[in-house]
This record gives sequence, structure tokens and C-alpha cells, in this order.
Amino acid sequence: MSKQLLHLVFGGRLVDPQTVDFQNTDELDIVGIFPSYDEAYAAWRGAAQKTVDDAHMRYFIVHLHRMLDPHMNKKKEEATA
Repeated sequence: MSKQLLHLVFGGRLVDPQTVDFQNTDELDIVGIFPSYDEAYAAWRGAAQKTVDDAHMRYFIVHLHRMLDPHMNKKKEEATA
């Protein structure tokens, strides 16, 4: 069984579409937490598609597993060096 890699999908209205500053963090849309990137991507795509005509609305995928184990990427880099 492969290691569980958690991903958070969320979005909200941006102050400016060129930045990642949200207008109101109390109104962020938390789509969910997913056990694989493929599932997170499908959820992100669905949420983003609903707001495709609103340039100020943007959704993101956050790799929670990288935050939970910040040494994971360093271990991978060392293994390939």
C-alpha cells in the first residue's frame, strides 16, 4: 500500500486576480481534504469550473502531506543525489 498523501482543496474571492490575497477569509470555500492528488485535482476542477466566468474567484490545491512531514522532500532529494 502506498503512503497516504493528503491534499486540501479550497478557494475564495481574490482582491486582485494577479495576487493570492483573499477579500474575506471568513468566506473561503473549503472543498475538502483528499487522499490523493488525482482526487484533489478532480475536486479542484469541479469547483473551479463552477466559477470559470468570475476572474476574482480562484481555487487551490495544497499538499498537506508536505506540511505534515516537511522532511519528506529533503529525504527524496537525498535519495536521488
